Amino acid sequence: MKALKIILKGIAFLVIFLIAFLVFATITDFKPVASEVIYESESPDLIDVNTNLSLMIWNIGYCGLSDDMDFFYDGGKQIRTSGENVKNNISQNVKFISKNDSLSFVLLQEVDLYSRRSYFTNQFDTLNNRLSKHKGFFAKNYDVKFVPTPPLNPLGRVKSGIAGYSVYNPSTVTRYSFPGNFSWPTNLFMLDRCFLVMRFPTTNNKELLVINTHNSAYDDGSLKIQQMEYLKKFLTDEYNKGNYIIVGGDWNQNPPQMAREDLKENSPAKRFILNSVPDNYIPERWSWVYDPGTPTNRYLNMPYNEKESIKITIDFFLISPNIESIYVKAADLNFKHSDHQPVFCVVKLK
Repeated sequence: MKALKIILKGIAFLVIFLIAFLVFATITDFKPVASEVIYESESPDLIDVNTNLSLMIWNIGYCGLSDDMDFFYDGGKQIRTSGENVKNNISQNVKFISKNDSLSFVLLQEVDLYSRRSYFTNQFDTLNNRLSKHKGFFAKNYDVKFVPTPPLNPLGRVKSGIAGYSVYNPSTVTRYSFPGNFSWPTNLFMLDRCFLVMRFPTTNNKELLVINTHNSAYDDGSLKIQQMEYLKKFLTDEYNKGNYIIVGGDWNQNPPQMAREDLKENSPAKRFILNSVPDNYIPERWSWVYDPGTPTNRYLNMPYNEKESIKITIDFFLISPNIESIYVKAADLNFKHSDHQPVFCVVKLK
């Protein structure tokens, strides 16, 4: 009887602890508003429609997913790399980005502010200090006090988001929440996806919108569908006003006509379903801008192996019909300091 009482007390304690933890997670859950203006200026820069604009997109993988890493959520075993590796990844990634400080816009994803997985480094501040020619803007999409998975070595505190840098002073910068999320209690520990919109007046009395997006990864495809429909309405409404639109980022799906059907049923990352953007997603005159010759992401089921690692293209641009694509190229960095590779493009407003 005594042993049974001890067991029952232990079970009761675990139940109470679990309930208390879920209450704490619910109370502290990040609940972003539908849209939030994070910057306004009464004296924005006027963008000349005859000027070429250069951009780079890059998911820097919170500087914790270098070539030494696999990841437990993607079929691997590791949770985080060493603090020394994170510092080196930050140094090398920032060095690469700062070498390209003449770009008009730099759009980054998975930039940590204060996370255990990246040893509580503030990567946004570090980048701000190096990109002195640019104005930096941050939109939070992941703010959880304690992520409890995996149970034996949990991820813990995560605070992260997407960052946009511009050499031009925008009129406004706004964070827009994507609709939909996982069901409770999973949603308490997952990202609250969003896109970041920088607006600039142009010399022909229109506006240029430069948009940084990071769409859902670990869903069955239904969240991405909701996000893409929401984004499409936003884009078409803005284009119907005569505005110029550039969207870039980590879409977590292939661009149209680059389907990888072989990875849907034989994927080593069971939580990540690789879809393609439908061919008829948006009117034909819109352009998907990507480099078909250089993959931008690797699967994290194993540390990087040039021959064996699965490599895909999920980082690219979408531009409105009134913009001409002049150049696009992904940089092949052998996934040395991130599980993604940067993509450059040059465009001109028509």
